[in-house]
Amino acid sequence: MITNFRLWPESASSVAGGVDLLFLILLVVCTAVSVGIAAFLIYSAIRYHRKSPNELGTQTRYNIPAEVTWTVVPFIFFMAVFVWGAKLYFEIQRPPDNAMSIYVVGKQWMWKVQHLEGQREINEIHIPVGRPVKLIMTSEDVIHDFFVPAFRTKQDVLPDRYTTTWFEATTPGKYHLFCSQYCGTKHSGMIGWIYALTPVDYQRWLTQGAPEGSLASTGEKYFHQFGCANCHHFNNQGRCPDLRNLYMRPVLLTTGKTIIADDSYIREKLHDPDAQVPWGFSANVMPNFTGVVTEEQILALISYIKALGPQPGTQEPSSSGAAPAEYGTQKGIGGPGATSNAGSQVEKR
Repeated sequence: MITNFRLWPESASSVAGGVDLLFLILLVVCTAVSVGIAAFLIYSAIRYHRKSPNELGTQTRYNIPAEVTWTVVPFIFFMAVFVWGAKLYFEIQRPPDNAMSIYVVGKQWMWKVQHLEGQREINEIHIPVGRPVKLIMTSEDVIHDFFVPAFRTKQDVLPDRYTTTWFEATTPGKYHLFCSQYCGTKHSGMIGWIYALTPVDYQRWLTQGAPEGSLASTGEKYFHQFGCANCHHFNNQGRCPDLRNLYMRPVLLTTGKTIIADDSYIREKLHDPDAQVPWGFSANVMPNFTGVVTEEQILALISYIKALGPQPGTQEPSSSGAAPAEYGTQKGIGGPGATSNAGSQVEKR
């Protein structure tokens, strides 16, 4: 006997309703068109079948009104569906500015989660209801896929790069998490749960604390443990750039190109330090940390670097290929006026 049967999957995120409505309209329209065409074919086969072996039928050509109708009407409908779907896609792919960040690492065969406050989880994610949550994800081995049916969220998790997805839970509860990309012999066991808590319950969960402190403070420990502080001085006098005010700021490279120092850029500098060298600095200085730092340690280091700078959008990139004046005096990164020490900034965050 079937119990707890659901005709429609549960819906528990802010975008789930829009996804369901678009899917339902496409399903109804395509079903109606298919049934209509099938019914017309059956009717035509019965109504116009040959009644004698020598009977010849007549054919009407160039019915302009009919041809225009079956061309224009479907075109308008599907263009409207395209605009609607594109709007919904961009809404799903662009996290709100006020979204809280959580880091996720996929590994055969588990999901490892790190919160900025320091909490770590495996195959579980605790989130507050009514607040956008942005997941920054990467894989340690093969391609995985982060899939939460109740949130209508599905995003590939790739090795050697970061992908993001976001959702906002609307109903407290426990929701299934899957890997929907075959990733090895125990792929079916790569599952977990997302716990959507009320704001009060979520704060209570946070107060349980993290024994190692915040993710940024853990990254500060790694920053000194791996010798980063030996070259990245906070007085603009080191052999490598000053990392204060770096995160999400424009960086002028020796090639004249300007890029944004986001998570992917920082990760790449650890694995391939000579790939994109900032203006005013030399290659073959920073060591390659491939095989030395884990993905979780990289995430902690990125979180620490985030804590060293202001919010994004405080400096505009140079429009020309020439190096601006501050790149000569401040060695490209860090910006003028960055004088506060690293430890105090981490504590403030």
